[in-house]
Amino acid sequence: MAKSLSLPSRPFNSPSSSIGTHLSQPPKIPCSSISIQSQSPKDQLLALISDQERGLKTQKSPQKLASIVKSIDALASLAPNSVTTDDSLSATWRLLWTTEKEQLFIIEKAHLFGTQAGDVLQVIDVKKKSLNNVITFPPDGVFFVRSSIEVASSQRVNFRFTSAVLRGKNWEIPLPPFGQG
Repeated sequence: MAKSLSLPSRPFNSPSSSIGTHLSQPPKIPCSSISIQSQSPKDQLLALISDQERGLKTQKSPQKLASIVKSIDALASLAPNSVTTDDSLSATWRLLWTTEKEQLFIIEKAHLFGTQAGDVLQVIDVKKKSLNNVITFPPDGVFFVRSSIEVASSQRVNFRFTSAVLRGKNWEIPLPPFGQG
């Protein structure tokens, strides 16, 4: 099962907005083994992933992956009975780190389209039972995957991809959706 860490994002604004459509990259967080030991579990996790390029570097380091997964599990253990699938899940989330191979492949290979990956977002609406994955390719591109979701438990959501499209400034390629989880 793929693991991901996302944090709430500022609202994804239209081009006419004063903030704009491009959200800044998460800040780099300096990290050392001494400082990690004194940090909260959330801060420790953020420090561990800060230099992992959304998970690209983690693919080549089983030891780093194990440390990150251990930190995720430690954070989850602080509230084992919490409900994480209610309306508070509905938001636009910025992906900070993942093990999801298809997303990492697209992020890594963006240069083949003459660009680099911008923001990687998940837009979740529990009431509408939708999850959309969005990978931006500044200035004009986007990879967009629509999914339906079903709440499976108080801490688990199942999804099924329903459509996908790769879009540039003057072109669009519909792609077959594949996958569920």
